[in-house]
Amino acid sequence: MKTISFKVESRDMAVKAATVRKNGRIPAVIYGGGNTQHVSTVIGDVKKLIYTPEFRLAEMDVDGKPVKCIVKDVQFHPTTDNVEHIDFLSLEDGRKVKVNIPVKFKGVSPGVKNGGKLMQSLRKVKVKVDPANLVDELYIDISELELGSAVRVKDIEADDNIEILVNAATPVASVIVPRAVKAAEAEEEVVAEGAEGAAAEGAEGEKAAE
Repeated sequence: MKTISFKVESRDMAVKAATVRKNGRIPAVIYGGGNTQHVSTVIGDVKKLIYTPEFRLAEMDVDGKPVKCIVKDVQFHPTTDNVEHIDFLSLEDGRKVKVNIPVKFKGVSPGVKNGGKLMQSLRKVKVKVDPANLVDELYIDISELELGSAVRVKDIEADDNIEILVNAATPVASVIVPRAVKAAEAEEEVVAEGAEGAAAEGAEGEKAAE
Protein backbone atom coordinates (compact mmCIF):
# COMPACT_ATOMS: atom_id res chain seq x y z
CA MET A 1 0.00 0.00 0.00
CA LYS A 2 1.13 3.54 -0.73
CA THR A 3 1.44 5.32 2.59
CA ILE A 4 2.00 9.01 3.34
CA SER A 5 3.71 9.56 6.71
CA PHE A 6 3.65 12.84 8.61
CA LYS A 7 3.39 14.33 12.07
CA VAL A 8 0.32 16.11 13.43
CA GLU A 9 -0.17 18.31 16.47
CA SER A 10 -2.80 17.68 19.12
CA ARG A 11 -5.37 20.48 19.10
CA ASP A 12 -6.83 22.23 22.13
CA MET A 13 -10.59 22.39 21.57
CA ALA A 14 -10.64 25.70 23.42
CA VAL A 15 -8.84 27.19 20.42
CA LYS A 16 -11.26 27.99 17.61
CA ALA A 17 -10.80 26.37 14.20
CA ALA A 18 -10.56 29.80 12.60
CA THR A 19 -7.58 30.61 14.80
CA VAL A 20 -5.90 27.34 13.81
CA ARG A 21 -6.30 28.29 10.15
CA LYS A 22 -4.93 31.79 10.75
CA ASN A 23 -1.80 30.14 12.13
CA GLY A 24 -1.34 28.33 8.82
CA ARG A 25 -2.61 24.94 9.97
CA ILE A 26 -5.62 22.78 9.08
CA PRO A 27 -7.94 21.54 11.84
CA ALA A 28 -8.64 17.81 11.64
CA VAL A 29 -10.23 15.00 13.59
CA ILE A 30 -9.28 11.33 13.88
CA TYR A 31 -12.14 9.05 14.86
CA GLY A 32 -12.66 5.32 15.12
CA GLY A 33 -12.47 2.58 17.71
CA GLY A 34 -14.58 4.63 20.11
CA ASN A 35 -12.01 7.42 20.28
CA THR A 36 -11.91 10.91 18.81
CA GLN A 37 -8.72 12.94 18.57
CA HIS A 38 -8.58 16.57 17.53
CA VAL A 39 -5.39 17.49 15.71
CA SER A 40 -4.00 19.92 13.17
CA THR A 41 -1.77 19.50 10.14
CA VAL A 42 -0.37 21.51 7.23
CA ILE A 43 -1.24 21.35 3.55
CA GLY A 44 2.27 20.31 2.57
CA ASP A 45 1.87 17.07 4.53
CA VAL A 46 -1.60 16.10 3.26
CA LYS A 47 -1.70 17.32 -0.34
CA LYS A 48 -0.53 13.92 -1.63
CA LEU A 49 -3.50 12.36 0.15
CA ILE A 50 -6.09 14.86 -1.03
CA TYR A 51 -5.08 15.99 -4.50
CA THR A 52 -4.73 12.58 -6.13
CA PRO A 53 -6.98 10.00 -7.80
CA GLU A 54 -4.91 7.25 -6.14
CA PHE A 55 -5.91 5.45 -2.96
CA ARG A 56 -3.37 6.05 -0.19
CA LEU A 57 -3.06 5.47 3.52
CA ALA A 58 -2.02 8.08 6.06
CA GLU A 59 0.35 7.13 8.86
CA MET A 60 0.35 9.93 11.37
CA ASP A 61 2.59 10.51 14.34
CA VAL A 62 0.17 11.62 17.07
CA ASP A 63 2.11 12.56 20.19
CA GLY A 64 4.74 9.97 19.36
CA LYS A 65 2.21 7.23 18.58
CA PRO A 66 1.79 5.99 14.97
CA VAL A 67 -1.82 5.91 13.78
CA LYS A 68 -2.85 4.49 10.41
CA CYS A 69 -5.83 6.24 8.84
CA ILE A 70 -7.74 6.92 5.66
CA VAL A 71 -9.23 10.24 4.60
CA LYS A 72 -13.01 10.10 5.00
CA ASP A 73 -13.98 13.69 4.27
CA VAL A 74 -12.40 16.98 3.26
CA GLN A 75 -14.08 20.37 3.58
CA PHE A 76 -12.99 23.11 1.18
CA HIS A 77 -13.56 26.85 1.36
CA PRO A 78 -16.42 27.73 -1.04
CA THR A 79 -14.51 30.48 -2.86
CA THR A 80 -10.77 29.85 -2.36
CA ASP A 81 -10.88 26.02 -2.43
CA ASN A 82 -8.45 26.00 0.49
CA VAL A 83 -8.71 22.93 2.73
CA GLU A 84 -10.78 23.94 5.78
CA HIS A 85 -11.07 20.67 7.69
CA ILE A 86 -10.20 16.97 7.32
CA ASP A 87 -11.86 13.89 8.83
CA PHE A 88 -9.62 10.84 9.24
CA LEU A 89 -10.78 7.32 10.11
CA SER A 90 -8.30 5.24 12.09
CA LEU A 91 -7.79 1.65 10.93
CA GLU A 92 -7.89 -1.43 13.09
CA ASP A 93 -7.30 -4.98 11.87
CA GLY A 94 -10.51 -6.95 12.19
CA ARG A 95 -12.75 -3.90 11.80
CA LYS A 96 -13.88 -3.58 8.21
CA VAL A 97 -14.03 -0.20 6.50
CA LYS A 98 -15.76 1.13 3.41
CA VAL A 99 -13.41 2.79 0.91
CA ASN A 100 -13.37 3.78 -2.75
CA ILE A 101 -10.72 1.90 -4.74
CA PRO A 102 -9.58 2.96 -8.25
CA VAL A 103 -10.25 0.53 -11.12
CA LYS A 104 -7.47 0.00 -13.68
CA PHE A 105 -7.36 -2.00 -16.92
CA LYS A 106 -5.41 -5.10 -17.92
CA GLY A 107 -4.72 -6.13 -21.51
CA VAL A 108 -5.46 -4.44 -24.81
CA SER A 109 -8.97 -4.22 -26.21
CA PRO A 110 -9.41 -5.65 -29.74
CA GLY A 111 -12.19 -3.10 -30.20
CA VAL A 112 -9.70 -0.30 -29.64
CA LYS A 113 -7.29 -1.96 -32.09
CA ASN A 114 -10.09 -1.85 -34.66
CA GLY A 115 -10.59 1.88 -34.29
CA GLY A 116 -12.88 2.09 -31.27
CA LYS A 117 -12.50 4.45 -28.34
CA LEU A 118 -12.32 3.17 -24.77
CA MET A 119 -14.67 5.10 -22.47
CA GLN A 120 -14.40 4.55 -18.70
CA SER A 121 -17.67 5.32 -16.94
CA LEU A 122 -16.70 4.13 -13.45
CA ARG A 123 -13.25 5.03 -12.12
CA LYS A 124 -13.67 3.90 -8.50
CA VAL A 125 -15.75 1.28 -6.73
CA LYS A 126 -16.83 1.28 -3.11
CA VAL A 127 -15.72 -1.84 -1.24
CA LYS A 128 -15.91 -3.19 2.29
CA VAL A 129 -12.69 -4.73 3.48
CA ASP A 130 -10.55 -5.49 6.50
CA PRO A 131 -7.57 -3.08 6.62
CA ALA A 132 -5.24 -6.08 6.47
CA ASN A 133 -6.57 -6.83 2.97
CA LEU A 134 -6.59 -3.28 1.57
CA VAL A 135 -5.20 -2.81 -1.95
CA ASP A 136 -4.16 0.29 -3.92
CA GLU A 137 -6.26 -0.60 -6.97
CA LEU A 138 -8.47 -3.24 -8.56
CA TYR A 139 -8.17 -4.55 -12.12
CA ILE A 140 -10.51 -5.51 -14.93
CA ASP A 141 -9.42 -7.42 -18.04
CA ILE A 142 -10.34 -5.76 -21.36
CA SER A 143 -8.41 -8.14 -23.64
CA GLU A 144 -11.71 -9.46 -25.07
CA LEU A 145 -13.58 -6.16 -25.19
CA GLU A 146 -14.91 -5.69 -28.73
CA LEU A 147 -16.43 -2.68 -30.50
CA GLY A 148 -19.78 -1.78 -28.95
CA SER A 149 -19.22 -4.01 -25.91
CA ALA A 150 -18.79 -3.22 -22.22
CA VAL A 151 -17.17 -4.64 -19.11
CA ARG A 152 -19.06 -4.44 -15.84
CA VAL A 153 -18.49 -4.46 -12.11
CA LYS A 154 -18.97 -8.24 -12.07
CA ASP A 155 -15.85 -8.51 -14.27
CA ILE A 156 -13.57 -6.79 -11.73
CA GLU A 157 -10.88 -9.08 -10.37
CA ALA A 158 -11.19 -9.18 -6.57
CA ASP A 159 -10.54 -11.94 -4.07
CA ASP A 160 -13.03 -13.15 -1.45
CA ASN A 161 -11.62 -10.76 1.15
CA ILE A 162 -12.97 -7.74 -0.72
CA GLU A 163 -16.72 -7.12 -0.85
CA ILE A 164 -17.68 -4.87 -3.75
CA LEU A 165 -20.68 -2.72 -2.81
CA VAL A 166 -21.59 -1.57 -6.34
CA ASN A 167 -24.27 -3.31 -8.43
CA ALA A 168 -22.61 -6.09 -10.43
CA ALA A 169 -24.35 -5.02 -13.66
CA THR A 170 -22.99 -1.44 -13.53
CA PRO A 171 -20.81 -0.69 -16.62
CA VAL A 172 -17.18 0.15 -15.90
CA ALA A 173 -15.99 0.78 -19.47
CA SER A 174 -17.10 0.32 -23.06
CA VAL A 175 -15.63 0.63 -26.53
CA ILE A 176 -17.62 3.06 -28.63
CA VAL A 177 -17.51 3.33 -32.39
CA PRO A 178 -16.21 6.78 -33.45
CA ARG A 179 -18.15 8.75 -36.07
CA ALA A 180 -15.39 8.35 -38.64
CA VAL A 181 -15.54 4.56 -38.28
CA LYS A 182 -19.34 4.60 -38.47
CA ALA A 183 -19.21 6.76 -41.60
CA ALA A 184 -16.68 4.43 -43.21
CA GLU A 185 -18.81 1.39 -42.39
CA ALA A 186 -21.92 3.09 -43.77
CA GLU A 187 -20.05 3.95 -46.97
CA GLU A 188 -18.87 0.36 -47.31
CA GLU A 189 -22.46 -0.85 -46.93
CA VAL A 190 -23.66 1.54 -49.63
CA VAL A 191 -20.88 0.39 -51.96
CA ALA A 192 -21.67 -3.25 -51.21
CA GLU A 193 -25.37 -2.73 -51.83
CA GLY A 194 -24.58 -0.95 -55.09
CA ALA A 195 -22.36 -3.81 -56.21
CA GLU A 196 -25.04 -6.36 -55.37
CA GLY A 197 -27.62 -4.32 -57.29
CA ALA A 198 -25.37 -4.05 -60.34
CA ALA A 199 -24.70 -7.77 -60.23
CA ALA A 200 -28.44 -8.50 -60.05
CA GLU A 201 -29.19 -6.20 -62.99
CA GLY A 202 -26.44 -7.87 -65.00
CA ALA A 203 -27.89 -11.29 -64.30
CA GLU A 204 -31.37 -10.15 -65.38
CA GLY A 205 -29.93 -8.68 -68.58
CA GLU A 206 -28.24 -11.97 -69.42
CA LYS A 207 -31.47 -13.88 -68.92
CA ALA A 208 -33.37 -11.45 -71.16
CA ALA A 209 -30.76 -11.84 -73.88
CA GLU A 210 -31.20 -15.62 -73.79
